[in-house]
Amino acid sequence: MEKFGTHVLCLFLLFLFLLFILTKQPSSSAFSKSMVDHVQKSMTNYDSETMLEKEEDEWQMVGKKGNQFVVNNQPFYINGFNAFWLMVFAADDSTKEKVTEVFKQASSLGMTVCRTWAFNNGQWRALQKSPSVFDEDIFKALDFVVSEAKKNKIRLILSLANNWDDYGGKAQYVKWGKDHAGLNLTSDDDFFSHPTLRSYYKAYVKTVLTRVNTFTNITYKEDPTIFAWELMNEPSCYSDPTGDKLQDWIQEMAFHVKKIDPKHLVEIGLEGFYGPSTPQRTQFNPTNISKQAGTDFIRNHQVLGVDFASAHIYTDTWISTQIADTHIPFIISWMEAHIEDAEKYLGMPVVFTEFGLSSKDSGYNSTYRDTVISTVYSSILNSTKKGGSGAGSLLWQMIPEDTDALDDGYAIVLSKSPSTSRIVSLQSYRLGLFNS
Repeated sequence: MEKFGTHVLCLFLLFLFLLFILTKQPSSSAFSKSMVDHVQKSMTNYDSETMLEKEEDEWQMVGKKGNQFVVNNQPFYINGFNAFWLMVFAADDSTKEKVTEVFKQASSLGMTVCRTWAFNNGQWRALQKSPSVFDEDIFKALDFVVSEAKKNKIRLILSLANNWDDYGGKAQYVKWGKDHAGLNLTSDDDFFSHPTLRSYYKAYVKTVLTRVNTFTNITYKEDPTIFAWELMNEPSCYSDPTGDKLQDWIQEMAFHVKKIDPKHLVEIGLEGFYGPSTPQRTQFNPTNISKQAGTDFIRNHQVLGVDFASAHIYTDTWISTQIADTHIPFIISWMEAHIEDAEKYLGMPVVFTEFGLSSKDSGYNSTYRDTVISTVYSSILNSTKKGGSGAGSLLWQMIPEDTDALDDGYAIVLSKSPSTSRIVSLQSYRLGLFNS
């Protein structure tokens, strides 16, 4: 009501000013100037308030309507990137500025979503030092990441665990089970099935989701800066190729996250391999062994509580490290298959949450990398134009200058890659047209 009153007052003052100009004599020029200044100041305040309201309206929780993401009931297509290292860098004053730097660079090219790790278990600068024992300084570093993302209008996909050993992974949970609970565990895949290890993960998830950010004073589960929760980075369970063990874990954990936080979107974190439930689709898998991963793209994503699908694209590790023409047709067919399945069977968006090309590949050149990126972007746009399920993609990975230790071969430094930056910026622009 107060803002409404301010708007009315501004319009009334403007009316008085116009009336004054029409009726007063030139001799009252001093008063006239004073009135002009006052009205201009009032209208400036009106504009700034309107802008603030508009900004607040736009920064709402991302939702889903059918096979599209929406914000304020408007489509929200994604052009984004990965930066797994943000929390660790934010924990050190000497590298903290790099977090802000990469967000600013990405934002300048119109990128809107970043995927990063919200976990580090039992390792150097661990967030979780042992089951349910947290390092508050590292948690504050994660708080900083979230607050800086918001300042730069970047939304975050926060991944809650790792299938692989980096940053602890499921292997660390198994080690804790042996060391802290004396469990007789024989495989890292016991992470998915043993009730004690499940309880460790669930307690961790609850702590993160209910965390109150020390910079913004907003609880994570209430913060629109967080685009979605990812259950795990690339979960796989080769010890059970039927997929039943992993399916059961996904069902329990998706429900657990939604019970604590029904507002945010949830995704699994899958690479996208097809499994036993759809033998006719395994032809799209890059290798025969990928159908033994214990994952099942369609079945896994039909779980209650999972809001959108994910898939990764790595032709140089799945097909051949030798740069070859066969990479491009695979990218197109892989993406088309997942977009089609997301539309026909899942009724949800699909995001290609990791893709890239390594500079360590035989025959690598930056021009071919740009071709790979452009191919992914074109496939997204082809779906977007038709209102399809192709909802966006996230480059793996982006790093700022002077962080060469982070380069796994796939890293892109935008300031040193003008041609790639142009492609990224153009994709942001094109998707922005659909978002508007």
